[in-house]
Amino acid sequence: MSLETLWFCVIALFWLGYLFLEGFDFGVGMLLPFLSRDNTERRLMINTIGPVWDGNEVWLIVAVAATFAAFPGWYASLLSGSYLVILLIVLALIGRGVAFEYRGKVDSAKWRAAFDKLIVFGSWVPPLGVGLLLATTVLGLPLDANGNRIGSPFEAIRWDTLLGALAIVGFSLVHGATFLALKTSGDFRERAKKTALRLFPALLPLLAFLVLIQVREGEAWTVIPLVIALVAAPIAWWRLRSDRDGQAFAALGLLMVATAVTMFGALFPAVLPSTGDPANTLTVAKAASSPYTLEVMTWVSAFGAPAVLIYQGWTYWVFRKRLSTAHIPS
Repeated sequence: MSLETLWFCVIALFWLGYLFLEGFDFGVGMLLPFLSRDNTERRLMINTIGPVWDGNEVWLIVAVAATFAAFPGWYASLLSGSYLVILLIVLALIGRGVAFEYRGKVDSAKWRAAFDKLIVFGSWVPPLGVGLLLATTVLGLPLDANGNRIGSPFEAIRWDTLLGALAIVGFSLVHGATFLALKTSGDFRERAKKTALRLFPALLPLLAFLVLIQVREGEAWTVIPLVIALVAAPIAWWRLRSDRDGQAFAALGLLMVATAVTMFGALFPAVLPSTGDPANTLTVAKAASSPYTLEVMTWVSAFGAPAVLIYQGWTYWVFRKRLSTAHIPS
């Protein structure tokens, strides 16, 4: 395997980690005004993701940074072609982080309500934007011979890319509600479980998007992860309905693995298709950095990545127990 192909797979892995890990904490934030009945339950919801949400965002930073270093052509064409979407994502993530830190600094209902709204806003916008961005990566932009976007700043906003945005939002909602069922106990856990079961139809845009990718760009072998995704969704519903929260959460993880493999498998060896002239499509070979740069990145990652994974795994292990409103001090 060439270094270019290796780093394409690594970047796909980073996006998989981000969508799976950040997906459930986005879902928790999205459900904040709908599941909680009072401030204690809102604090409970925030506490379920409190130790991990900022670590989950590291996957996005690493995915974008690795794209910049390994495939500068891909980075330049995609991000400059979707800069309005990128700006909204960044502003929403900043506001969300500030809201988590400042929400409890003043004992005022109005103060908390204002930051709760910022958490909700910062939890809905990023999955919409990231879904749109990844859909654009797979389905393409109108590019010229230099890799520059042709047309208006809104070329990335089409019905098919909007379907991709809804796909990630729907997954985040179901994933977040299932995570709350897994991480809480008592009456709140029962409500989270019922909400998750009701939300499972929100996975339909994701499944439809994967079918669209397979029809347009897919290879013969990408039918396999597509079928796995189509099977994993009802399995997750069945296991949650059977009171097996952990198995349902794992099935949603399998769904996201199959999603990433289908998307990036159908994309390869391109990194950004041109919807105009196919000759302007950016490929792994055309967009990659020099072999020396890729070699240095590989050695650095070989030592750095395991340390990050061990630390994040340790964090999840330490904070693995269920929470309830009884754990929230007055």
